[in-house]
Amino acid sequence: MTRLIVAAGGGGDAVAAAMLDRALYGGSGSPAVILTYAWDRLLIDPVPGPRAPADFTGLRPLAGSVWSIPGDAKPVAPSGSTLPRLASELPNAIALIDPRHGAQGITHQLEELISHLAPESIDLLDVGGDILAKGDEPTLRSPLADALTLAACCQVKAPVRLLVAGPGLDGEIPAEDLRDRVGSAALRLTAEHVDPIGSVLEWHPSEATAMLAATARGIRGVCEVRDAGLPVPLTDAGAIVHEADLDDTLQRNELARAILATRSLEEAEQHSREICGYSEIDYERNKASWLTTQPEQKLDPEATLRQLDAFEADARSRGITHTTFRRITEALGLHGSQRQYLRALLLSSRPKQYQAPLWHIPADA
Repeated sequence: MTRLIVAAGGGGDAVAAAMLDRALYGGSGSPAVILTYAWDRLLIDPVPGPRAPADFTGLRPLAGSVWSIPGDAKPVAPSGSTLPRLASELPNAIALIDPRHGAQGITHQLEELISHLAPESIDLLDVGGDILAKGDEPTLRSPLADALTLAACCQVKAPVRLLVAGPGLDGEIPAEDLRDRVGSAALRLTAEHVDPIGSVLEWHPSEATAMLAATARGIRGVCEVRDAGLPVPLTDAGAIVHEADLDDTLQRNELARAILATRSLEEAEQHSREICGYSEIDYERNKASWLTTQPEQKLDPEATLRQLDAFEADARSRGITHTTFRRITEALGLHGSQRQYLRALLLSSRPKQYQAPLWHIPADA
């Protein structure tokens, strides 16, 4: 008995897929195979865009052009990836999406994997709901990965269920704007579904999945995320997984429709520039170029805690109750590689403010 979950947007969705697998099936049978991108953004991977099989050593052939990522696989420097560590800590097998050949290439990989696994169910999972976007929304930031997996899943000759977890939690499309698109509620995530992968949430950088886990654990408030400091409400609705209509989503998603026949990532990127006004990989290229010119700031504990006090006071004045370690790292001007050192400093100095996996900003200083 095999199940397949396609993580629409990459690393964070892969972590959420492990939660979903437990919530849907309660650990019965073999854990689902998770098909995902190696696309960890610049916080982990200094190389813009998604990684291909050639960017790893130690991959194992799974089905035709599809490779699995075992726990002892390693990214080839200077690339970085969270997937080998995920593979070592999750019970699920991790398979790699290779988007170099566009939506047609991913469709082919899916067909090979389905033929090999003969899964009893196929779920396409997106955390936050930006897969439901049209493409011209001003707050949309990362539509390409979701559009590629959506385009591919709509072309395979097998039933695929589209699931959206925590509408609005990715900070892209507000939850209220998604209300008429997300479909019916399929299930509510709880601490019982999150706790078995709690150790992964201690180090994985995904903000959307961290907030999904936090809402499932009952944390409520407003969380500030990303380098832009976007406020994301943490509400009861954040823990709900919805079943959206796959065909309706494709008809709405202009980028996904435009890239159905693409045979290269570059071709898909160009469609993104034309429809959305940008390519998220261009943004990564520009930011990576800028980061190479920035000196790495030393993490001085006392100075860092003073900076944190100022950041918290400012956030508190805006009604923010929580934030992520990624947001703090960037707000304090630290390098992404220093995030775990910063996290260790904060947990050791102010442990009561940690509401796993988020950082709590109390109402009173």
